[in-house]
Amino acid sequence: MSPRVDEAGNLIGRRIGSISPQAGLVNLQNEPSNLPTLLIGSHLDTIPAAGRYDGILGVMMALAVVRAIGNFPLPFHLDVIGFSEEEGVRFLLPYLGSRALIGTFDPAWLSRVDDDGHTMRDVIETFGLQPEKISSAAYPVDRVAGFIEPHIEQGPILSASKCPVAVVDAIVGQSRLQLEFRGQANHAGTTPMSMRRDALVAASKWITEVSRYGNSIEGLRATVGALNLSPNARNAVPGLAQVSLDVRHADDSVRTKAVNELCDFAKRCASADDVAFSIIEHQQQPAVAMDSGLVTGLQQSVAACGVEPCVMPSGAGHDSVVMAETFPTVMLFVRQPTGLSHHPDEDVEVGDVAVAIDVLQDFVRRFTPSTGKEFRR
Repeated sequence: MSPRVDEAGNLIGRRIGSISPQAGLVNLQNEPSNLPTLLIGSHLDTIPAAGRYDGILGVMMALAVVRAIGNFPLPFHLDVIGFSEEEGVRFLLPYLGSRALIGTFDPAWLSRVDDDGHTMRDVIETFGLQPEKISSAAYPVDRVAGFIEPHIEQGPILSASKCPVAVVDAIVGQSRLQLEFRGQANHAGTTPMSMRRDALVAASKWITEVSRYGNSIEGLRATVGALNLSPNARNAVPGLAQVSLDVRHADDSVRTKAVNELCDFAKRCASADDVAFSIIEHQQQPAVAMDSGLVTGLQQSVAACGVEPCVMPSGAGHDSVVMAETFPTVMLFVRQPTGLSHHPDEDVEVGDVAVAIDVLQDFVRRFTPSTGKEFRR
């Protein structure tokens, strides 16, 4: 392949296509400019203390597909992509690599600062790239036939269903909020229980309701994952409790209703304990449907490899969320036997990975770039 690094730090390798099946692979110095491109890959970054398969496995599988295809002529270029940044850890903003690739990277983001005081612009320049040229990383919309993202499931569903792989038909919508319960800090020994305005007590009642509510609706995920207290001392009544709320569902109306009802309950909890309540931050990402034609094609490839096709939504966000805004997109999940992700015990089985590579190879061999949705029989 012909490798390159774009100005957003995405690592890309191109497997040159052929103008005709009789032509065979084209010399790198004589690359046809009129061929569309099929993209396949995932991200290379991770979060602190995470596992070794999230993202990176998808890039390695894409490389394995190119190797397995060998000299089989393809009427399109096949680009393997290792996205530079998906998790959003350093600058608290995800999908930077894929945003650059579809042309929606906002130059204002270059001023964002990490925990050490370095701007994104400085970091990119230190890496040897030119942030002012990030727009050049974008692929022309009319030259991309589709995008496939192989990825570990990051959950226990496939393990429970005994399926080695699954075709992803949608990525669930997400709501991420930062909520604040504000009472009155006071001395733990001198303040009578009946006279306290304890922010943590109010927040705790609400957190219990979040768990109950999440369990009451099929497919809903509701999580409180972060809690900050002030003054956060053993001998002080908490005067401030800031909590996170993460709500996800494949149906945006269900997710929105859940957020509204949980926020209303938070207000009632605060009022009952004479505590103020406010929503500090509210971000949301609508549910994203995968391309129906590519989903069907990937199901056909799963069946062609002797595996019963399994279709499921993704409960986690991926670069495919961004890519689907512009290009036909589909994902293939690989079973994760531990059901753990963003954790050192994240794992995969060699046999499952082999099945996934076979499925992807079959998909690529039969893919027809004229519509992005038709397949060779």
